[in-house]
Amino acid sequence: MSRRIALSVVAGVVVLGGAGAFALAYAGDQDPAPALAHTAVQYTAPEAGHKGSFSFTTEVSAPSGVKSLKVLAWPEKSEFAKKHLTAKEMTQVESATCTPAGGNTVRCVYKDTMSAADVASSVHGTWHVAVLATAKDGHTTFDTQAADFTIG
Repeated sequence: MSRRIALSVVAGVVVLGGAGAFALAYAGDQDPAPALAHTAVQYTAPEAGHKGSFSFTTEVSAPSGVKSLKVLAWPEKSEFAKKHLTAKEMTQVESATCTPAGGNTVRCVYKDTMSAADVASSVHGTWHVAVLATAKDGHTTFDTQAADFTIG
């Protein structure tokens, strides 16, 4: 192999190696999507003239901070099971109330009351809780089945 070809090959390896290192460093700087932890749901049926309740809690962490958490409870036997709920649709639903929990983590709670008439007119069976977590930098995490509960 001539010296000229050998030098060209070495120069190419150095350039490609540098570009690869830059790409890896850039990828490492990207903030990951928000992470959910300690998720829980509680449903209490109405009884004896008292309203029932639905409560969903989770902790959300994101390196840039958390902007919002949208929450939607939906029955397993519904149009969402067939048509698949989308993140775009989730932007239109209600937000949970989030409070700082240390660092870049917030604890989010969503609560709603349910009357006996609400429950009577609802689909009975398994319900799923969909969530859309949005970080301050715009990264999102979308989970259509973050938790489940049953209306009997």
